[in-house]
Amino acid sequence: MIAILSPAKSLDYEKPGFKPKTTPVFKKRTEELISILKKKKVKDLRELMHISENLAQLNYDRYQAFSDSYNKSNSRSSISAFVGDVYVGFDAPSLNQEDIEYANDHVRILSGLYGILRPLDKMQAYRLEMGTKLKNKEGANLYEFWNEDVTNQLNKEFKKMKNKYLVNLASNEYFKVIKKDKLNADIINIGFKEYKGDQLKFVSFNAKKARGVMAKYIVENRIENHQDLKGFDIDGYRYEDNLSTEHDFLFVR
Repeated sequence: MIAILSPAKSLDYEKPGFKPKTTPVFKKRTEELISILKKKKVKDLRELMHISENLAQLNYDRYQAFSDSYNKSNSRSSISAFVGDVYVGFDAPSLNQEDIEYANDHVRILSGLYGILRPLDKMQAYRLEMGTKLKNKEGANLYEFWNEDVTNQLNKEFKKMKNKYLVNLASNEYFKVIKKDKLNADIINIGFKEYKGDQLKFVSFNAKKARGVMAKYIVENRIENHQDLKGFDIDGYRYEDNLSTEHDFLFVR
């Protein structure tokens, strides 16, 4: 079983974290994108990524400094670098080395620049959302660049697993990169909602955090049977059988 997460825009390269041990599987493909991005001016990045002047300058500097050599000074493990809502929920610092080793085998982070990352992959600082319309040799956007690679890599990993289930804890923007019709695994979509008065609502911030909490639950409990996900009962969430289906699990609080 593999759980997939979206990356975060916010990064931390200062605090102590887990030591990286692996190189991203699509390192060469990432370099193809970097070669395109290095040719962009600050103004180009601002318009392409719909970000502020300051953020455009920051990411221009990141891409100009990006190296094909990953080392202690420019890299960090992906699970320690990302600090957005999902990763607040995942709370990597609370895990031990055995937990994070298990996560490295069963959790994957989808990425606009790296395609797919393991938690202990070396990662240089970047910002490139999967929905960015960056023209490349494969097409007009990153979905066309990554979909075959990401899907094939997941299939390669599922070959080694007895329980072939993909637990979707990613946003739609990132999940769309997977070619579902070519994936050799059953997909379990996980949803989180909560009652506001008598209405059931999707609350983005809380749902993002809950995705991270669910990924941590999978890791800490070494869950490899998708039916065991229904036992998740953290932060007030409970599995709601009446609102769930065979492939869509809804948790409500």
